[in-house]
Amino acid sequence: LGWKFYDADDYHSLENKKKMEKGIPLNDEDRIPWLCTLHDILRREDTSRQNTILACSALKKMYRHVLISGASTTESNQPEQPGENPALKILFVHLDGPMDIIASRLEKRKGHFMPLELLRSQFDTLEPPSAPENFITVSLEKSLPEIVLEIEQAILQG
Repeated sequence: LGWKFYDADDYHSLENKKKMEKGIPLNDEDRIPWLCTLHDILRREDTSRQNTILACSALKKMYRHVLISGASTTESNQPEQPGENPALKILFVHLDGPMDIIASRLEKRKGHFMPLELLRSQFDTLEPPSAPENFITVSLEKSLPEIVLEIEQAILQG
């Protein structure tokens, strides 16, 4: 697609990485600053009219909302004021699959800070996207070329 790509894992704090390496799941307090950083990256790219793909485990609806609207969403439940930055338009791609498939893929990763033992906590935290969120769900049981094609088609269809 010629879009910029960011891997959210590259933006975790050293403290978050150390916590995960020890097999300790991240909590909301750990994740919110990370998500705000990611929002700022997406906002910067949007301002420059650069289409962007972000690989990110935005497990909860609140996390996805932070990616769309930034830190202000965590500080109050007030709607945005006129003149503030409008919410980003983001298509979330929910890669859905059984734990055994994801576990086998995690086992093949080398040098990553998140151990396989944390997968259960990820599933426990997961709030799959739902209406009115802008999302598609893609099955991880498909082949990689099928997954990529399905995502590309959704992006190109707007």
